[in-house]
Amino acid sequence: MGPHRLLLAALVFSLVPAAAFATEWRKYVIPSTGANVDIPVNIFTEDAGSPDGGTGRRFFTKDHQADLTVQSVPNPENDSPVTFLAKKRPPANIQYRRVTPRFFAVSSIRNGRTWYTRCNRANEYMNCVLINYPAAEDRRWDAVVTRISLSLAN
Repeated sequence: MGPHRLLLAALVFSLVPAAAFATEWRKYVIPSTGANVDIPVNIFTEDAGSPDGGTGRRFFTKDHQADLTVQSVPNPENDSPVTFLAKKRPPANIQYRRVTPRFFAVSSIRNGRTWYTRCNRANEYMNCVLINYPAAEDRRWDAVVTRISLSLAN
């Protein structure tokens, strides 16, 4: 095998693992509220059942180092995102906070773990995603968290 063919073979085989580990996304829907979100099913592989305090589902990574919760939380007073968030009394040391009339997103680090929450206002509900993962892996999780967050719909 000549040097050019050897280089080509090395390049082809170096691309195989990347393709093998491509993220597979599927839409998860909460039937009773219509909340839906894209979930990376080859990352969050374990169904952990229903979450506390709402309708939806919780998922773990295989190693249980990260988790994702999708839930519709009752909002019977139809509070705005800013009011709903204030009633939940979030910690004072939040590192990221964005609040609009349609949603809020907050994130910080606690005990070496990054937590991220986004909730969209819906009729009598706040449709939310909650994600927790090791803070040391922030860069690895950025694109996944962004896609999950932006795909959350009512």
